[in-house]
Amino acid sequence: MALFGFKHGVHPPEEKELTSGLPIRRMPYPEELVLPLRQHAGKEAKLCVKVGDHVERGDPIGLADGFMSVPIHASAAGVVTAIDWWPHPDGTMAQSVHLKVDKYAPQVPRPRLVPKWEGLTVEQVVQAVQNAGVVGLGGAAFPTHVKLAPPKDWSVHTLIVNGAECEPYLTSDHRTMVEYPERVHFGCRVMMQTLGVKKAVIGVERNKPDAIAALERTKPADLDITILPLTVKYPQGAEKMLIQAVTGVEVPSGKLPVTVGVVVQNVGSLAAIAEVFDTGLPLIERIVTVSGHGLKRPANLIVPVGTMLRDLLAYCDGVAVDAAEVIIGGPMMGQAQSNLAAPVVKGTTGVVVLTAAETRAEKVYPCIHCGRCLEACPIFLNPSLLGDYARVRRYDDMADLHLADCMLCGSCAYVCPSNIPLSQLFQASKVALRRAQQAQKAGAA
Repeated sequence: MALFGFKHGVHPPEEKELTSGLPIRRMPYPEELVLPLRQHAGKEAKLCVKVGDHVERGDPIGLADGFMSVPIHASAAGVVTAIDWWPHPDGTMAQSVHLKVDKYAPQVPRPRLVPKWEGLTVEQVVQAVQNAGVVGLGGAAFPTHVKLAPPKDWSVHTLIVNGAECEPYLTSDHRTMVEYPERVHFGCRVMMQTLGVKKAVIGVERNKPDAIAALERTKPADLDITILPLTVKYPQGAEKMLIQAVTGVEVPSGKLPVTVGVVVQNVGSLAAIAEVFDTGLPLIERIVTVSGHGLKRPANLIVPVGTMLRDLLAYCDGVAVDAAEVIIGGPMMGQAQSNLAAPVVKGTTGVVVLTAAETRAEKVYPCIHCGRCLEACPIFLNPSLLGDYARVRRYDDMADLHLADCMLCGSCAYVCPSNIPLSQLFQASKVALRRAQQAQKAGAA
């Protein structure tokens, strides 16, 4: 593909000008942090502190419970005041540790041995990344160490770095590439050596020329790293779409990128890996875009993990009088929040505040079979038929129509003239189907 893109997709308003030119600043510590033990894909961390314990910045409060798990660390020095069930950004309740921040602490982590990564074995690098609690910072929060240890049956030949950041409003990856390009390349070096690959491609949408220039300027001379400008289109940053845009190869239905010899990693995750081996600091803070026309002062901020949304919005001077909805993530794939006590977690890419005019309730009409959703779906599903099945709970039929391949990108709902909430229907159907399959297995056992 000449312009390095993919077929179908949509072009929602970018709205990135609100924060794309704002440098990253550090947010002060709030009085209290709430740290859920479930902040990553896989098994949640196992609690290792109790009420009354004093912890330093970077101390573990939850330990990895198996290979498909990572620890959770205290993002500030303080005292554990409570351990309870607390609102999670995904809409559920999660076991969480409440930390009263010591406002007089220097917030310097305890001295830790920073390993010379060049002399480590592959297993030691993987273990160090897992111990640091690094996960994918693009939103999915997939444990990064798992990607560093692909199955032996598959040969990986290319590392693709995801710098597309196609979601409207979000600019945290953009600013990371502009301000910390050396960290991105350092993390790239670590991943390339650990995976044993000789080639890496950093895909960046063409609407970020300053990021492309920064990465080109700092590119290591001894590594085969290509900075590839991509077509500006949503969902360019989706893993399978990015692979197709960069390599021209389609990942088969139900398969992982490693089956076509590729590992994909987010630029923020690479910067986090770099920080682990540069400072020894685990993943206890992240860059978050706080934006939207319903916010008084948009910003790109380094935010301690566990900061409650209400504290984050207050630091940005609060919301406008016509603010109507707060979304964690972007407006296409993010989740509206019903409780501002929910905290920022490792996978929180941004917080977007929308106005009443942007979120006005639209009446839902019957499907007119116009076909726009078919033209928008980047993986060539039939959202119209899937929506019909979802409304009558024919989940097995949805599975036959490859519901599992749906990435919930929201492109179908975005173009639907009948305002049918297709993405939400598919998300609920995935949950219902998974529960039905689990119940079937339990009955068979």
